[in-house]
Amino acid sequence: MAPPLLLLDRISVSLGSVRLLDGASLSVGAGERICLVGRNGSGKSTLLKIASGEITPDEGTRFFQPGATMRYLPQEPDLSAFASVMDYVLAGLGPHDDEYRARYLLGALGLTGAEQPANLSGGEARRAALARTLAPSPDLLLLDEPTNHLDLPAIEWLEGELKSLSSGLVLISHDRRFLENLSRAMVWLDRGQTRRLEKGFSHFESWRDEVLEQEEQDFHKLGRKIAREEDWLRYGVTARRKRNVKRLAGLQTLRAQKRDYTHKLGTAKMAALDAATSGKIVVDAEGLEKSFGARKVVRDLTLRVLRGDRLGIVGPNGAGKSTLLKLILGQMPPDAGTVTLGTALNIVTLDQGRAALDPAVSLADTLTGGKSDMVQVGTQSRHVIGYMKEFLFRPEQARTPVGTLSGGERGRLLLAMALAKPSNLLVLDEPTNDLDLETLDLLQEMLADYPGTVIVVSHDRDFLDRVASSILASEGEGRWVEYAGGYADMLAQRAGAPTTEQKPEKKPTPKAAAPKPAEAGPRKISFKEQHELKNLTAKIETLQTKISQQEAALAAPGLYEKDPKKFTAATESLATLQAQLAQAEERWLELEMLND
Repeated sequence: MAPPLLLLDRISVSLGSVRLLDGASLSVGAGERICLVGRNGSGKSTLLKIASGEITPDEGTRFFQPGATMRYLPQEPDLSAFASVMDYVLAGLGPHDDEYRARYLLGALGLTGAEQPANLSGGEARRAALARTLAPSPDLLLLDEPTNHLDLPAIEWLEGELKSLSSGLVLISHDRRFLENLSRAMVWLDRGQTRRLEKGFSHFESWRDEVLEQEEQDFHKLGRKIAREEDWLRYGVTARRKRNVKRLAGLQTLRAQKRDYTHKLGTAKMAALDAATSGKIVVDAEGLEKSFGARKVVRDLTLRVLRGDRLGIVGPNGAGKSTLLKLILGQMPPDAGTVTLGTALNIVTLDQGRAALDPAVSLADTLTGGKSDMVQVGTQSRHVIGYMKEFLFRPEQARTPVGTLSGGERGRLLLAMALAKPSNLLVLDEPTNDLDLETLDLLQEMLADYPGTVIVVSHDRDFLDRVASSILASEGEGRWVEYAGGYADMLAQRAGAPTTEQKPEKKPTPKAAAPKPAEAGPRKISFKEQHELKNLTAKIETLQTKISQQEAALAAPGLYEKDPKKFTAATESLATLQAQLAQAEERWLELEMLND
């Protein structure tokens, strides 16, 4: 048996009093494709740095095959010492490496080489680092989050490029689809130690769950006590993911409703929306146009977003996704067309740049503002420790300075801050960057439970398939097309193939089919229905006013203690009014569509 290219044996590393790695091991043979997975902050990047020789462990041994070549892609590449991207890439070549391949890779990644490092975006710096890492065609590649800040075309190109190489590969990524397409073996880093599975990522999560369940049984057999917080953090992930199977079924129903509604809607034109319809229609955009000089960013876009929709926006970098968000949210005027937003919208945005966090402030003080131990979540006050646990933080991390958190933990903290604010429209720009698999499951669950509307820009194909009820995709030259379903459904519809949700049900052919009656043309709205439509607007306004009054009455301090009967009556009245409002809004929409 040939010796491995790389062998890490019983590696241990401590950060202060915390044992980050405790006897971890890693073995990589020629041509092996291994994915290294684990929670944010578990030490994956540290283990990869030890593998690259960048840092030395406190204990353990590292062996790398003499004469073999290795290239390492860090999470945050540093180009500051070079005058141009080309200089940076060529500096990574060995004496016998082909300069032409470096130039080819730069071109394939959308760079010329003349760019100055100081002016690069995060995505461009990542592309330059990929070109430098891949150009020598080394025996072993160590890649730490290679898809971060890349758009979907670049991610799919990178998949194909890595598949074509004979190099050994150790990959850290939280992109499920990327892992499924590349992995042949998994190394799971958990509580400082590593476990290995000789199968790809598609088998990993079920295997991990079996390991945890068996471990839990063994703990009980031995009579050992497990801390409740750790039990919730680790085993709760499994339960949430199993519940998500049911939620996916609900998402399929939502997608079908979206497709049916779009089909019924056709190209009908709706009038400017009244305040009474804000509960049903969130965004109504008609004929949007936007250009910057000769470059067309949006061309004749008509889009309607209803309450409860989960709209995913996809497109290559530079397609204008951020501009499109500003247009449909009314933050930027279009060159032509109109945008009408539902009234009383309460928008919370998590932008791609991620709001600045003070590295010296503790995690708890960041969430509470440093004024108390309570976090204001909507209209409720929650203890900061309980709220932290919902985002997979341990209680002992409450006083941890934000500056010591990993990139994924900082992303999780920003999500916790954003989701604490009251909202009925969430706008998420690249929310999955740096998040580990468990946090992605948590975010998916929260979005499934969220009663409002979600607009999300993402390059994570699996996340879009799990979350989105429709996809708004860039088709080039400023054209945007909406597809019902997730990312996989969009690809199938582009190819002209039926999606899994659209496949017609097979029925036996009758021996003698009866002639079909002629289909009637579209029915016109009657005078009586026109009168009803006018009255519904006033009725909806009245119901909304009454609901606000009842909510204000219920919010009175000590109402339940002072007068339980009045509290019960007000609660029942509120429920009745809300049901009447929902019914009136549905009828209004039905008549308005008939009127169009």
